[in-house]
Formats: sequence, structure tokens, C-alpha cells
Amino acid sequence: MKALYERLKFHGLFIKMFAVMFVSIIAIAVSVAWTNLRMTEKLFLETFSITNSKVMNQVKSNFESFHYSNVLAAMTAQQSGTLKTFLTEKSSGQSTKEMNAYYGMTQQMRKIQTTVDAYSAGIAIVGKNGRNYSGNSYLTKPNARELYGSALTPKAEAAPGKMMYHLYEGQAEEGGKPFIVATKVLQEPTTGQKYGMLYITIDEKDFKPFYSSFTSEGNDVVIIDSSGTVMSSNHASLVGQKNVQLLSYAREIQEQGLHVKKVKMMGKDELMLAQYLPSYNFYLVNMIDQKQVLGQMVNTKSIILLVLVIVLVALIIVFLISRKMTRSLTLLSRQMSKVTSRNFHNYVNVSGGYEIRQLGEAYNYMLDEVNDYVARLVHTQQEQRKAELAALQQQINPHFLYNTLASVKFLVQQGSKEKAVDTIHALISLLQNTISSVSETITVEEELVSLKHYVFINHIRYGERIRVSYFVAPDCNGYHVPKLMIQPFIENAFFHAFNEKESGFIHVLISSDGRQLICEVVDNGDGMDMQQLEQARDKRHQKGSRQLFSGIGVANVHERIRLLYGEDYGVTIASGRGEGTKVRITMPIIEHPPKSGEEIQKKYQNPKK
Repeated sequence: MKALYERLKFHGLFIKMFAVMFVSIIAIAVSVAWTNLRMTEKLFLETFSITNSKVMNQVKSNFESFHYSNVLAAMTAQQSGTLKTFLTEKSSGQSTKEMNAYYGMTQQMRKIQTTVDAYSAGIAIVGKNGRNYSGNSYLTKPNARELYGSALTPKAEAAPGKMMYHLYEGQAEEGGKPFIVATKVLQEPTTGQKYGMLYITIDEKDFKPFYSSFTSEGNDVVIIDSSGTVMSSNHASLVGQKNVQLLSYAREIQEQGLHVKKVKMMGKDELMLAQYLPSYNFYLVNMIDQKQVLGQMVNTKSIILLVLVIVLVALIIVFLISRKMTRSLTLLSRQMSKVTSRNFHNYVNVSGGYEIRQLGEAYNYMLDEVNDYVARLVHTQQEQRKAELAALQQQINPHFLYNTLASVKFLVQQGSKEKAVDTIHALISLLQNTISSVSETITVEEELVSLKHYVFINHIRYGERIRVSYFVAPDCNGYHVPKLMIQPFIENAFFHAFNEKESGFIHVLISSDGRQLICEVVDNGDGMDMQQLEQARDKRHQKGSRQLFSGIGVANVHERIRLLYGEDYGVTIASGRGEGTKVRITMPIIEHPPKSGEEIQKKYQNPKK
């Protein structure tokens, strides 16, 4: 595994390029194939909804023609006086008269039979007097008496003014042959008195030709009544079964006016159309096996095979091009890998094509720049460590703490509890600010809060003979400055500027000129000789130097600013005996806090300067 890794690690660019192209080609191929199939399916649905709607209308027209023939036969039977007499008069016992009545009825029924002969249907009648006639010349079963004694009769009598259609299944010993039976109650037009029943019977097999010419494999028709019973279908196994789910889909399509609906029936994805036939109280349902029909329209295997061939050819081309493009880079990376860690003097041999030569020359030039940069950076970091070490060594002077706590004790003894509490709060806030990392930056506003706490503590300890005022431009409050930047100069003014004068003032002024931030600390104290100031800088590391709070010192602040922001910034001091002192600090404007001191250096310094 290790040997394989060593061989492959120099081919990372090639592997990534090839992987990206491989995934892209596969994604594009799959997207195109999927889009093509979806568009085909959409086109099929649109065409299907239009074409099959016309087919459904044609089937519906066939059903209506049959229904019209049945209605005409029923009207003729109800208007026939001969039939009415035959079905209502009682038996007289005179054989000649009864024979004449039967003959007249037979002739009338044969005439009515001609209206439905085209559909191979048979007609049967039963009267209240018990007389009946079965003119089913095409059927052996059922006869008039069987029909009259079935459950069809009560259903028909419940709606005497309407022709109703029912499924009638023969007895089991006779094979259970299904029939479609139209029933109509014969009654007086004026009084509504019932005197007989008319049955028009058609074999379910003879009922199928109304729609069977429009069916095919995967294209099925189902006739279902309002109770969910399948009356007829090109699938004989469905006839007589109850399918409530199919009925609910049909009603949903009818009620919502849908052209087509995708459904799941018998484990298959089906496209369903449905129309309600009010004359029959049936639902005409057309179901299409979506997978089978789409498979006939679109050769999915051919499409997939073609896509695979295209993908394979594209991948071969991409492999060859990517390999050629990355081969030179691989050789260069092998040379570069020979440069040992922390050794920046192993230069590469410049060879190969124009691009590779340019990279090699740029790499060698970079080594020159790195060597120069490292030398300067080491020197800069050494100086920075010295400054930060000095800041950390005496970040909090014990004498300042002892004196501040002694002042608090004195205030408590004097009964000035509120001042004692305020002093403790100021000391706590000051400690929180100084204990944290000195490399952090804070806003000008936060630096002023620390200054005010420091000044407040000194006023408690030594009185308010030295007044401190703050003048800050409003737009400077949010700028960031190094922590403990101004405090050393306030400390210096408190303890060195007013040894001869009993009172005075210290002004803190902060502004910007649009390019840099300017912080000034001005006092009207004793002032000092600039030569003495240089001597004080030279003694800042001596153990006897007076550092009352932070221990950072005036010169230390100057060095920190130059290390962080470059030699263009720093601290300048102007002073004279009896004239006071003016300290001016210049820094770049920083609106957002950097993450660390190193980030500040990278942004504002150029080691080569």
C-alpha cells in the first residue's frame, strides 16, 4: 500500500482532473437520458389524454346506441295493448281465447325483438298474473321466471320510471355465466299501476364488442357500476368482482374533471381515464400500463447502451488529454519533492516546455525570496519576543495593587463605602483588561475605559490635583489599537510630570487624518530635557527602573508599534523644561480586529523594507 501511495501521490492533479471530468460526464449523460425519458413521458401523457379521450367518446357512443335500442323496445312494449292484456287478464279456462292471446303476444314480442337483434340480445316479460314469455332466441339462460325471481326485480321496482342495468350471474352448476340485464317496470302511464316486468338480456361476451376493438395489451377497459362491481372488462377474471379502489379513482377523475390520473393498480403504474355513463349508471374506465406502453414507444435499453458508449469514448478522450497536460507538472513536482524540510537551498533543474520552465524559474526565485524573508522575519520575531516578554513580566506591579488595596481599606475605615466599592470595581475592570493577552487589540472606546479606571484609582490614592480630560473624535471610537498603548504615558505624567508643580492637567486627544490614527497625551507639567529622555530609554531594562503599573514603558510602546505596523509608525515625544510634555502616537486605521499579532505584521509590514 505504501509503494502504491508513493506512486500515486505525484499524480494527484491528474486524478482530481480526471475524477471531476468523469463525474461531470456521468452527470451530464444521466441528466440527458433522464430528461429525454421525462420529455417522452410528458409527450406521451399529452398525446394519450387527447387520443384516448376520443376513443372513450367513441366507446360511449356505442353504449348509447345500445341503450337507445333498449329504451325503444321498452317504450314499444309499454305502449302495446296486446302485451298489457296478456300480462293483466286472468285465465278464463277457454283454451281458444288464451291461445289467441298468446299468439298475439308472441307476434308483438317478435316485433319488439327486432329492435335489439343487432346486439344478440333477448327479451323476456313477466306479468302480475304470472304469465311470462322468454324470447331469448340467442340465449338458453336465464329465462323469464329465473329473472323475475332474482334480486334484479326488487331493484328495478324501487325505481319504476327508469331503465336499470345489472350484472346477472348464472347458477354455479351451469358455469356461472355472466349477463348484462336491462330491467324496466311496465306500468299504466296515468295511474302508475305496475302490471309487469321487461328484461333485456345480453351475454357479457356480446357486450364486450362495444369496446374490445379499442383494447390491446397494456390497454384495458373496465365497466364498473355505482357499487363498485365490475360489470364487464376485457379481463374476464375481473368480471363480477368488487373493486372499491377503482370506483374511488373513477369518481375522483369525474368530480375533479381530470384528463388523466396516475394510479397504482394491481402492483402496476397505470394511467387512468374515466367517464360516467348516466344512462347505465356505469363508469367507463380505461387503464394504460405506463411501463409497457412507454417501453413500446421508447427503447430504454438502446438509449442506455448509446449513453454508455458516448460516456466511454468521452472518458478515453479526457484521460488522454488530462494525462498529457499533467505529465510535465508531475515531473516538476517530483523534483520539488526532493527539497528537504527547512532547507531552502535545493533548487530545481529548469527544463521541459515553456510553462514548466516558467514554473521552475519562479520556484527558484521564490526560494531566493524565502531565504531573504526568513532572515528578516527571524530578526523581527526576536525583537517582538523581547517586547512581549517585557510586557508580560510586569503586567501588574505588586506595589500598585498594595497601594490600591490600602486606599480601599482606608476608605472603608473612613466610612466612604461607595468610593471603596467604586475603587474595587475600577481595579477589577483594570485587572481584567491587563491580565489577558497583550497581543490582543481593543477599541479606542475600550482603551479609554481602562484609562478612566486607572485615573480614578490614582485620584482616590493621591487626590485630584491632576485633572485628566479626554477629547476623542466620534468616528475613532470603533478603531482598534494595541492593548495598554496610552496608559504608560498617563502613568508617566502622573508620577514624573508634576514633581515641582503641585497641580496641572493631562489631555488625551484621539483623532484621524483619514490615513492614520493619531493619539496624543499632553500635560503642562515640569517637562524634561530630551537628552534625559534618551537616557531613560537606555535604562528601561534595568532592575531599578520605576514601573508603577504596567511595566511596559515609553520606549517599549514605541518598539511594539514599529514591530506590529512597520517603521512608518511609532511614538514621538516633544518636551522642554517647564513647558510640559507632548507624546504623539501614530498608527494605521484598523476598523476590524485582527486575529493575532502575526496577522497584524503580515498585513502592515514588508520585511524587505
